[in-house]
Amino acid sequence: MEVNLGGIPFDLDFHPSEQLVAAGLIDGNLLLYRYSPNALPQRLLKVRAHSESCRAVRFINGGRAILTGSPDHSILATDVETGSVIARLEDAHDDAVNRLVNVTSETIASGDDNGCIKVWDTRQRSCCNSFEAHEDYISDMTYSSDSMKLLATSGDGTLSVCNLRRNKVHARSEFSEVELLSVVIMKNGRKVICGSQTGTLLLYSWGCFKDCSDRFVDLSQNPVNALLKLDEDRVVAASESGLISLVGVLPNRIIQPIAEHSDYPVERLAFSHDKKFLGSISHDYMLKLWDMDLLQSSENVSNGPAVVAAGASASDNLFAFMD
Repeated sequence: MEVNLGGIPFDLDFHPSEQLVAAGLIDGNLLLYRYSPNALPQRLLKVRAHSESCRAVRFINGGRAILTGSPDHSILATDVETGSVIARLEDAHDDAVNRLVNVTSETIASGDDNGCIKVWDTRQRSCCNSFEAHEDYISDMTYSSDSMKLLATSGDGTLSVCNLRRNKVHARSEFSEVELLSVVIMKNGRKVICGSQTGTLLLYSWGCFKDCSDRFVDLSQNPVNALLKLDEDRVVAASESGLISLVGVLPNRIIQPIAEHSDYPVERLAFSHDKKFLGSISHDYMLKLWDMDLLQSSENVSNGPAVVAAGASASDNLFAFMD
């Protein structure tokens, strides 16, 4: 399934329990779609959420509201049913809001273009934590509920670990000399995987964040813009080249390419609430929903990590996955 969004999308998120997906566009619009198997997604809402681009999108409050962030420094909460404004924090950050991530059912974290991270109580609509974690934009964040630590990657080439309980930056990696663009926690919390501007995946051991313990250099020569954890051993990686691949971690290997957006950069990835669909957005204006049963059944019948035959393009193997 796919739908043309009519503009470059920057972020997407799935509803936590219903078949709804939201996307934020470069023109400041927030779009909400209902999807179902074997049918084109149906647009339910189009809201002019921000005066500048809508860079970050997250469902909150059990899916009753959508939070968006923008270079206009604001964070907006929009009602899912009506599209009306619930609340707007006009000066949520001093700089452009670049990333949002759910922390708990009642808190959400935001990161801006100057490296500042804030954690918000969505009930009280107030900031409960603030960290000056980086010197450049926050590219991605993920939360470890077991340790109550928020991990972030940045354009300054470092990984940070913020302790929410103590309200301080717990650790920060050495500079990696390239921008870090994406982050996931894997191996039951023992490994942190970061995607970089050069296409290399950097692997950090939990508790040893100063320097990476391993590097996987064979994934791509293009920036790895998005990482999405499938399980403790496999991650979905999206690159600037438009290719989306399933990657094994320790042992590090490319299991297979699973989706693509031609040659257009993939911005973000997300799973539907039941993990039946993988959502991807790209500079080709497209939101694509990939059937995970088809993608994983393809992996099961493959005879090895490389499924693209010599002389064949990735697209030759991918068209079968599109509805």
